[in-house]
Amino acid sequence: MPAEDGAYKKSGEPKKFDPEFKGPIHNRGCTDIICCIFFIAAVIGYVAVGILAWTHGDPRKVIYPTDSMGQFCGQGKLEKQPLLFYFNMMKCATPVVFLEFQCPTPQVCVEKCPDRTMTLVTAVRNAEDWKYYKTYCREDPGNKKAQQILHEKLCPSYLISSKPFLQRCFPSLGKKGDAITVGDQEKFNDGVDIREAKDLVAGMKNITVVMEGRQVAMKIFEDYTKSWYWILICLVIAVVLSLIFIVLLRYLAGIMVWVMIILVIAVVAYGIAHCSMKYVNLKDMPGANITLQQLGLQPNFSVYLHIRQTWLAFIIILAILEVIIIILLIFLRNRIRIAVELMKEASRAVGHVMSSLFYPIFTFFLLTIVIAFWGVTAVFLATSSEPVYKVFNETDCLHSRQTCNPENFSLSAVKTACPQSECLFAFYGGETPYHKYLIFLQFYNVFLFFWCANFVTALGQMTLAGAFASYYWAPNKPNDMPAFPLCASLGRSLRYHTGSLAFGSLILSIVQIIRVLLEYIDHKLKGAENKFAKFLLCCLKCCFWCLEKFIKFINRNAYIMVAIYGKNFCRSARDAFFLLMRNVVRVVVLDKVTDFILFLGKLLIVGLVGIFAFFFFSGHTDAFKGATPSLHYYWVPILTVLVGTYLIAHGFFSVYAMCVDTLFLCFCEDLERNDGSAARPYHMTAGLRDILLKDADAAQTPTSRDEMLQLTASEKTMKN
Repeated sequence: MPAEDGAYKKSGEPKKFDPEFKGPIHNRGCTDIICCIFFIAAVIGYVAVGILAWTHGDPRKVIYPTDSMGQFCGQGKLEKQPLLFYFNMMKCATPVVFLEFQCPTPQVCVEKCPDRTMTLVTAVRNAEDWKYYKTYCREDPGNKKAQQILHEKLCPSYLISSKPFLQRCFPSLGKKGDAITVGDQEKFNDGVDIREAKDLVAGMKNITVVMEGRQVAMKIFEDYTKSWYWILICLVIAVVLSLIFIVLLRYLAGIMVWVMIILVIAVVAYGIAHCSMKYVNLKDMPGANITLQQLGLQPNFSVYLHIRQTWLAFIIILAILEVIIIILLIFLRNRIRIAVELMKEASRAVGHVMSSLFYPIFTFFLLTIVIAFWGVTAVFLATSSEPVYKVFNETDCLHSRQTCNPENFSLSAVKTACPQSECLFAFYGGETPYHKYLIFLQFYNVFLFFWCANFVTALGQMTLAGAFASYYWAPNKPNDMPAFPLCASLGRSLRYHTGSLAFGSLILSIVQIIRVLLEYIDHKLKGAENKFAKFLLCCLKCCFWCLEKFIKFINRNAYIMVAIYGKNFCRSARDAFFLLMRNVVRVVVLDKVTDFILFLGKLLIVGLVGIFAFFFFSGHTDAFKGATPSLHYYWVPILTVLVGTYLIAHGFFSVYAMCVDTLFLCFCEDLERNDGSAARPYHMTAGLRDILLKDADAAQTPTSRDEMLQLTASEKTMKN
């Protein structure tokens, strides 16, 4: 059969029968030793970078605000002054802030934020007000006049009633008398620089946006403080539902799959009906017919729920989702029946390796360590530099933005040339023993973060693959399985295949770091007019996104082959790729259908918990009105519950997905190694043999007819 021989040459040679093969190889050697050594050296270097950063870094630069003299508010001699006060908050809206991360206005540490609004002119006329006002000056002005005080910038031109937020004083807008209006500019006469008042009035719109954002953030934080325990209860419900779902799949896989599909359709249909009722009920409500564009951005998000167009958008989104699911189910109905058998086998495998359901907790714990180490190291590296002071001047000055020394600035030539200039703290970035290597160290920190995170994920995949493969290849299930298959697989992965795990995760990390660099370049070129550069960058981003997905797919299957045969990464990746290519139709119509079913399972759990959270936190149900906390935005805990529930469901179902992928590869190899005869019996169960019978017409692999003939002949022989 030349055609078949040609097909095999393109996709590699099929596996041969091996009477000694009984599952994952136990007598194996270390693989990819060079990459293992390189990875260990890189991790040791990563720890050294962390120690170096922790030695020279100062987290106080991030935790505590810094005044114009580079002092930490709330520390040392300023221990009783934990808040930072800005002389002119409006100057924080200038582009200098984004370039140098510091407002070009004097800043002082204060004990508390001002609780009244007044100007310097009005304060000096009243002894009590003046005593209060001087607490917000850089130094005691003594008996100096207001004009001289402002000229030397010893005190702010005005005070605005403020509230602390992130250890900084922000104007509290909204109450009458809290802000200076245009008519108050006359208070700045008597020789006082009127530009300060103009800055205040002109920048009030900008600061209003900041304040509204602050108010929204404070309300969200308050909502979390009131509802965090109810959020935890909902997440516990999600864990229980996921476990119940897994257990039911163990015994009622066929029924559960179809019930799950029907429930998903019903949940989405209910969402469409609920949104439709809201849309109809708002028909005659005043103001409900305005468009979202007319409404604009509102800090109170509940306003959007009183607009008909919002509910119309929800209806369209849910309807599109419903149609897509129904169309997919119509075209995949036969394949779903076939995939149910694979789900049943996966359920049996998970049932015999129940500890695998809790392995994602171990993976999550390791990822938490990796993320925490990266975050702490990044912060310490960023704060390991010295404070930089720069010249700030409102008038034209040749020395503006130059570095300066605040200790002798008043006697310097710069002060003489620019009398209005000041030497203020700008940012952290001065010379350190390793300042010129700081960018490299930050890049190394990011790269090792990707590498270690991918390594942890790869370790989980290989560990689960080894445990489930030991189930599949056991001649007498479960008696021939190892006593602790998950622990045995974890031990093999770490002892023999650390190099292979490091090799696969290194390739993926390189692609991911390239994508990060492309995103950075794209961010830098946003204002560029070169259309070709934008097009080229867009193409590169798309190509590397596809490459990352492809490498993840290859790595996942390569780890399965490494877990079974103990070969190096490249050999395992090649074997897995050729095995999948020889069964490419089965991969599309069978393996991916199970992925779709598992996705519907996640969607169902998220939908059920989300509906419960909606009725509970929104207070629309009388049964929960007594227990529902009073919230500003009830969607805050609902969104948190939805995201948390999806992550929990994904954690449980990722075990199932890995089990399905492992069993599928083992199933394809079983077809090539064995023919179902007494001498070469299949390791698959009777249910998986049914998959072969039902899938033979669709698979159309070069040997599908021969496999069918062999299977039929062997079954007749066994019956006789």
